[in-house]
Amino acid sequence: MIQINEERLLKEFLEFVQIDSESCNEKAMGERLCQVLKDLGLEPITDEAGKTYNSNGFNVFARLPGEGEPMVLTAHMDTVVPGNGVKPEIRDGVIYSDGTTVLGGDDKSGICGILEAVRVILENKLPHRPAEIIFSIGEEGGMRGAKAFDCSQLKSKRAYVFDSSGEVGKVIVGAPGQIKIFADVVGRRAHAGIAPEDGISAIQVMSKAIAKMNLLRIDEETTCNIGTIKAEFATNIVPDRCSIVAEVRSRDFDKLNAQAEHIHKCLQEACDEAGATLEWNPVTNYVSYRVPEDSEMVKDLLSCIDKIGREKLVTLGGGGSDANIYNQKGIQAVVLGTGMTKVHTTSECIKISNLNDTARLALALLTM
Repeated sequence: MIQINEERLLKEFLEFVQIDSESCNEKAMGERLCQVLKDLGLEPITDEAGKTYNSNGFNVFARLPGEGEPMVLTAHMDTVVPGNGVKPEIRDGVIYSDGTTVLGGDDKSGICGILEAVRVILENKLPHRPAEIIFSIGEEGGMRGAKAFDCSQLKSKRAYVFDSSGEVGKVIVGAPGQIKIFADVVGRRAHAGIAPEDGISAIQVMSKAIAKMNLLRIDEETTCNIGTIKAEFATNIVPDRCSIVAEVRSRDFDKLNAQAEHIHKCLQEACDEAGATLEWNPVTNYVSYRVPEDSEMVKDLLSCIDKIGREKLVTLGGGGSDANIYNQKGIQAVVLGTGMTKVHTTSECIKISNLNDTARLALALLTM
């Protein structure tokens, strides 16, 4: 059985996590990936995705020719904050940061796994399927790189997204869509000590609306949360504006829209009752997806997980990823666990064994 080069894989991962690549600052990481792909004899293609959201970065795309049905292998290069100045440490077979930053295994573990699989194939001249490799930017801020990526250049009808916490062998076949809600209640300003009855308190109206809302867990596949409430006025002023930013998530399209409309109705009724005005701006950030567990791509994937000796876990996710965008664009996509743990925190870590098995799974997919 062909083996991956574990020492080389670890060395590259430690290098990559030390390249600053917080969202909107992915340029250095993108340039390094282009050089790595060129060194492998591939021809990286970049785009102007960064210009769509004020980033200095770009998506990186490359083709690995082969025989048979093509597939997309993809991971994202951006990290959350704090992601600059990462200093990786290895303790008892686990890679950590020094505790002042995230590690960046989300999602450089996925990138390194894909690259190592490609290296092994090329070094050993292994028969393999064609791969379309995408390293995206801006995933952490709403999958902005994937949204801007030109999928018309792809021949693949399936995509494996290496970007989930949990052990290698975890497969996310469905995830919710999200509507982001930006809403302002506009009341009427007045002096709170001299003529409060002349005012309409936007805070009071917003409070009455929120009190009637169903929030947090709505049902087994729907959630709703208000993350921001903002109104800053002196205490002697009846506030005439109060803003909220909220989100609705659901794996069911009708439930997603119904919950957003529920929020709208609560706000509108409170405004109508008080004589205030509602400024309502819902934005569909991404839509839900569900890939059948008996689909060929999932069957192939589970066979590959068996091949590398890992336990299979087919499940549904609670968050968005580039897979939502690819499914929306007509490419069947699932998300794979790479073993990263406690992501988006300064306690993030990954077992070296999971890093190795991420590469083994990518290799198994390409050579099946």
